[in-house]
Amino acid sequence: MADSVSEIRLQAEQKARVMIDRQLTEAGWLVQDKSALNLFAGPGVAVRESIMAAGHGRVDYLLYVNQQVVGVIEAKPVGTALSGVEWQSAMYATGLPAAVRLRALTRDDRLPFVFEASGSETHFTNGYDPQPRARLVFTFPRPETLARFVRDAQATPDRPTWRAKVRHLPALPADGLRPAQITAISGIERSLAEQRFDRSLVQMATGAGKTFTAVTESYRLLKYGGFGRVLFLVDRNNLADQTVAEFQNYRTPGDGRRFTELYNVDKLTGAGMLASSSVVVSTIQRVYKALCGDAVSADDDPGLDGFVPDEPVTVTYQRQIPPETFDLVIVDEAHRSIYGVWRRVLEYFDAHIVGLTATPGKQTFGFFRQNLVSEYTYPQSVADNVNVDFDLYRIRTQISEQGSTIEAGTVVPAVDRRTRVQRLQTLDDDLEYTKRQLDRAVTATSQIRLVLETFRDRLFTEIFPGRSTVPKTLIFCKDDAHAEEVVTTVREVFGKGNDFAAKITYQAKDPKGHLQAFRTSATLRIAVTVDMIATGTDVKPLECVFFLRDVRSAAYFEQMKGRGARTIASADFQAVTPDAAEKTRFVIVDAVGVTEHDFVDPPLNRDKSVSLQKLLDKAATLTLTEAETATLASRLAALELQLTQAERIELDQVAGAPVRDIVRGLVDAVDPDTQARITATAADPAAAVQDLLDAAVRPIAANPDLRARILELRRAHDRIIDEVSVDTLEDAYGVVDTSRAQSIVDSWRDYLTEHRDEITAIQLLTEARDRKISFADIQELADRIQRPPRNWTPDLIWAAYAAIDTTRVRWHNDRRTLTDLVSLIRYTVGQDDHLVPYADKVRERYAGWLRQQEQAGVRLTDTQRWWLDRMAQVIAASAGITPDDLDNAPFTERGGIDGAIRDLGPATAELVDQLNAELTA
Repeated sequence: MADSVSEIRLQAEQKARVMIDRQLTEAGWLVQDKSALNLFAGPGVAVRESIMAAGHGRVDYLLYVNQQVVGVIEAKPVGTALSGVEWQSAMYATGLPAAVRLRALTRDDRLPFVFEASGSETHFTNGYDPQPRARLVFTFPRPETLARFVRDAQATPDRPTWRAKVRHLPALPADGLRPAQITAISGIERSLAEQRFDRSLVQMATGAGKTFTAVTESYRLLKYGGFGRVLFLVDRNNLADQTVAEFQNYRTPGDGRRFTELYNVDKLTGAGMLASSSVVVSTIQRVYKALCGDAVSADDDPGLDGFVPDEPVTVTYQRQIPPETFDLVIVDEAHRSIYGVWRRVLEYFDAHIVGLTATPGKQTFGFFRQNLVSEYTYPQSVADNVNVDFDLYRIRTQISEQGSTIEAGTVVPAVDRRTRVQRLQTLDDDLEYTKRQLDRAVTATSQIRLVLETFRDRLFTEIFPGRSTVPKTLIFCKDDAHAEEVVTTVREVFGKGNDFAAKITYQAKDPKGHLQAFRTSATLRIAVTVDMIATGTDVKPLECVFFLRDVRSAAYFEQMKGRGARTIASADFQAVTPDAAEKTRFVIVDAVGVTEHDFVDPPLNRDKSVSLQKLLDKAATLTLTEAETATLASRLAALELQLTQAERIELDQVAGAPVRDIVRGLVDAVDPDTQARITATAADPAAAVQDLLDAAVRPIAANPDLRARILELRRAHDRIIDEVSVDTLEDAYGVVDTSRAQSIVDSWRDYLTEHRDEITAIQLLTEARDRKISFADIQELADRIQRPPRNWTPDLIWAAYAAIDTTRVRWHNDRRTLTDLVSLIRYTVGQDDHLVPYADKVRERYAGWLRQQEQAGVRLTDTQRWWLDRMAQVIAASAGITPDDLDNAPFTERGGIDGAIRDLGPATAELVDQLNAELTA
């Protein structure tokens, strides 16, 4: 019985060796018996049944690369648990006979490359790795690959493989990277260094810069990490062009050279191009086609790139694209069928896999072993001003909700789906169709027109009130025929031509040209598509995402929604949408009920009816609901997008911390995941959530000045257009309204008293202070008083005083400057008897100072007067001068501060101080 079992086992092992022989041969190895040994027959020789040193048995295969022994293979029958025989292969790796050892390459007295194989499974241990351990590989590496491993180890013996190099990557330069991108890159590199997983998942909100993150990581791993080649998988072929462009535009840290000046980046067109490429961009369908040995075209082919097989694909060895071709595989938009039916294509490569997605599902998490290395949600991206929030607008019609019936005997048009040839036919029976059949089996032209007419009629009153230009709008349709019907109706409903609305689908003519025009043209306002712009494509000016098709995938919906989420610089936005100041939100128009699915999260701005004033009042009393907390976060994020840089700095100073951090705290407080973590161990979950909300609101509740400043800035950026009230002329005549002037003067005086302890300029001018007022102090005061509800300027206040104190107010023809605020404050608080323009006072004092110098015997040359005259001009305009100002115009005409020292002598600094003291007193 024992003999028969041994015989069966031997037969099974022999079958395994036949398969292993074939796999080695496919990978470029020459398999030889000991008796026919010829180490010069090729670069890689696998010698069967080699006897090892005494006590170490007989190894199944001894591997030679360039005439040196480098590894061993332990062969076992199919079905053997290979991890259980690692002790055998390890014994062979250290048991070389003395004669063989002379031609052996060892590390720590053992062969570096160790394999266990059964014909159906192969384990590989690279002894050059920091903690060598077996990993599952598709098949054996080519001899040239092992030779490269050896060369790399000899070149950098302390860091011989990429698994060693990634532990010593240089610090990540933060310049040009968002915090979320830094977190993602750091998470990937930490995962690579720890080597606990062979896959890393990055969840990053749409629009947060996933591709730029991946490009940055690719550069670092190619330059510093020992990686040789990267495969970048995209969702569709047109996105491959966009990705290649992102690599081409990337400027490397340090010398600023373009990525493509250092590394070749190419779209996959065939196996032959791989040798010269460091980054290869492709869809997974095209990679599969190349692995099957077929030619790959660079042109768009929606039939290929949209193909999803019914069953999981299988992959066989492709000699021109061996598994070790790539060290890193990046999967952009890692939520699609790629981890189901296409899984074997990814697992073919002996590479670390990085997934990038905004919306990971259970299957995605499972594929990546739950190794989520960074997480950045859509609400967090809104809080950080990376994306904008959205509003929902629902359009319902009877047919879109219930379907309809066409009675028998009705003559109806019928369209051939393939040729689009239309014919008339009479219905023999009643045709009843449901809303799901709408625009697939039946096209209801009235329903399409009614939806689009409703959109047109409500566009400038309810959806984008106060606007006059149709916002950039993307309409999602069910298929190409539906898109054709919609784009035609759009042009008719709006009464516009072909350049106003275009169909951008794979079947359309020049879809890439239309897509570029949609991004940059002020004329093309509406794009109609099916899938081509659904994921990954940037159209930053887009403000309206219009659903005329249902979507039942949460991940796909988030990608489609994300087309409208991008932020855009105000100047770029106004170049294509001239009647809008800035993009602070986008709108989802839902005509099919897609937003009513459970997987659709609401916007942050959940309660549009409550005012910002009321939200801040409720924040002060800690009575905000969870929905109102989210709404406050949305409003503050939108306000931040409208602020100038100076206003943003001012608001941060009042807050005592970046306002963006406060908004992020509000967003985190309403995040379900954050609340789940808090309540998991809480005795009273409801109280724990309330404590979380209160803590997030506290920076606003505890800072009345911040609340007041937020409202002040909100009013400054709001401009209400009254199109309802009709004005009536009551009278028109010339008169000096002294009561109005007196009201302004009284309000100005009250303002100075009320804000004396708050505004630096008022403090410095109304109290005895050593520090002189600076132009920044004056600018702060000017900014504050010009905001609603006051809307004051120095001219306005000056004119009010001139109307009621005529004899004590001096006018001049020069344009008033901000420094006149100094004169206004001094006059208001009684420090000056007359209201004199600040520049006039400086000129008078300067003239007096010059007379004093002349009386003291100081003789100034024309050159010295040139410097002093212009210093006095700067003081008149800026309320002071510093030595640093001498390196600005007009002083740079004569050498800046060095020229001043040359012409005025060593007492230059003393003269600057003296002029400041005398002229600003």
